[in-house]
Amino acid sequence: MRDSIRIGAGAGTSDDRMTPALALAERGALDFLVFECLAERTVARENLARSKDPEKGYTPSLNERLRMVLPACVANRVRIVSNMGAANPLGGARAARREARELGLGELLVAVVLGDDVSSIVSDRPGLKLMENGEPLESILPRMVSANAYLGADVLAEALGTGAPIVLSGRVADPSLFLAPMLHSFGWSASDWPRLAAGTAAGHLLECTAQVTGGCFGYPGKKFVPDLANNGYPFVDAGADGSMVLGKTPGTGGRLDTMTCTEQILYEIHDPTAYITPDCVLDITAIRFTEEAPDRVRVEGAIGYPATDTYKVTIGYRDGYIGEGEVSYGGIDAVARARWAGEIIQERLRARGFTYEDFRVDLIGLSSLHGEPPGANRPEPYEVRLRVAGRTPERKAAHAIGFETRAMHMHGPGGAGGGCEPRVRDVLAVKSVLLPKHLVNTQIVVEGTL
Repeated sequence: MRDSIRIGAGAGTSDDRMTPALALAERGALDFLVFECLAERTVARENLARSKDPEKGYTPSLNERLRMVLPACVANRVRIVSNMGAANPLGGARAARREARELGLGELLVAVVLGDDVSSIVSDRPGLKLMENGEPLESILPRMVSANAYLGADVLAEALGTGAPIVLSGRVADPSLFLAPMLHSFGWSASDWPRLAAGTAAGHLLECTAQVTGGCFGYPGKKFVPDLANNGYPFVDAGADGSMVLGKTPGTGGRLDTMTCTEQILYEIHDPTAYITPDCVLDITAIRFTEEAPDRVRVEGAIGYPATDTYKVTIGYRDGYIGEGEVSYGGIDAVARARWAGEIIQERLRARGFTYEDFRVDLIGLSSLHGEPPGANRPEPYEVRLRVAGRTPERKAAHAIGFETRAMHMHGPGGAGGGCEPRVRDVLAVKSVLLPKHLVNTQIVVEGTL
């Protein structure tokens, strides 16, 4: 059994920057590198991709991301843990093995975690209550695209026990990706709440990569972050005794200190006394941060309570379409002409018989975030971008928004330009239910042979 391990954060979203992960793999002296690449709607999106091509459905950036880091990880004996399997972990494993072969790295084994897809289980339980509004699941069941349970660290640790250099899963709770190497390396009990809490807190600090090393911290003139253009990714030195010390890639920009850690520990915390994960219920109210050296922060004081007997399940479902169009106005009275154009577009859409569940007319840079400014206390911009968007169950109505907006070039107030093609997006909405853990069956499959 090992006394300590080093776990690095290589991605916090599916489109996170890749070069900082390479730097961490090359000179971070890691044991494990975690790529956290799923958001609430991502699995639903990838289920749609898989429905069109059965080999797709894993995170689209998987190939490029692994192509970049695999040589360094193999050379430095760094094991990869990731949820880039998304809606098709087996397909992702096959893609990972192809990348390894093409890079001349041989036949790498990939341990695949299955069981988070609980679509068939929840389909048989239409009476489950949606957490957001208390309505029964059956209210959205006909439009369901995906249903994925947030699995915990236990099944990932089991996959690491296969010895495979890469572990791929679908939906797993973000901190669990980091806790799993600790369970595997230290043999912690599933009821060792103080250590599980410490590992979960560390995972929560790391899960968004550069957010804890200054990425969302910097503020011009108020909160300085050195060399932010070369921000480094974080890691944790985790001890078998539950000690946790955060650091970041040597020789990189950014900052890691008590202030950046304090901001990140509060990220997405609904209740600081009871942050519910599949592995434990975490209380962060007594956490202390101590700066041991530049870019070295010790994390202590996490409190853990027994895990709940349910998994949170994210239900992805189709919820109509969003249509949008944009056009610019510049020069004298640009704002007045843009506002008039917005009124004309709405009138033309009504005349065509289209109605919308939600509709917005925004002047980007002036009213798109906070609405119309009060009074006339600030100078009017000399240029403005009009954005018109609406939500509807009908694709034709969604397309009409962009069509009528682009027509402003010739059929609206003078001076319109820079219009774009009409844009129509499928709306993938998400809601959640709680599912008893005993109903979920997980499985480990190892892809490949040596």
